[in-house]
Amino acid sequence: MQNSPRGQGWYLAYPLSYRNIEEMMLERGIEVNHSTINFWVLNYTPEIEKRFRKYKHPVGKSWRMDETYIKIKEQWKYLYRAINKEGNTIDFLLTAKRDLKAAKSFFKKAIRNNGTSEKVNINKSGANKAGIEAVREENQSNIEIRQCKYLNNRIESDHRKVKHIVRPMMGFQNFKSAKIVLGGIEVLAMLRKGQSNCMPLFVKNSVDAFYQLVR
Repeated sequence: MQNSPRGQGWYLAYPLSYRNIEEMMLERGIEVNHSTINFWVLNYTPEIEKRFRKYKHPVGKSWRMDETYIKIKEQWKYLYRAINKEGNTIDFLLTAKRDLKAAKSFFKKAIRNNGTSEKVNINKSGANKAGIEAVREENQSNIEIRQCKYLNNRIESDHRKVKHIVRPMMGFQNFKSAKIVLGGIEVLAMLRKGQSNCMPLFVKNSVDAFYQLVR
């Protein structure tokens, strides 16, 4: 892990392909094949996400939740995401389907990692509402469900930032690699938002912060 190069962070932070990064590193006197960068990303990113979560800031009790489309091997899959009212990322989950089961899985993961929310704003999706209601009943909690479209404008904008990074990647070929890469993209986005308390003061950008995690 300690030898994982900055190129891994570049791939997850910016709209670049593996070949773009191969060329950028060669310009800096570092010869590395794009397939090696792919290996680093797929093998080390899950551990980096795990490390990051130990230092993630609390996200509060008011959430905005929505899902967006991600293409994997020419088929649309679904990335569930939630942010708080300040725009900080709460959690994310890639699923094969968009239904009650998927929504419930997302909320259970978000609560497990961040604690129970007091309010969740969603779109008009019946599946999302049913998912929250199911989790609320299981946990015997009192989560307020709101369905106000304008409150979700911010998360829809946040989706676009993730998809902006994904677009040059030439498409995901399988669900597992997509899940890993999207997890890394989300970690870099959270570092950019200042959602970690483990970064030294001299760290100036999200890639430098990411590099601290891989040391």
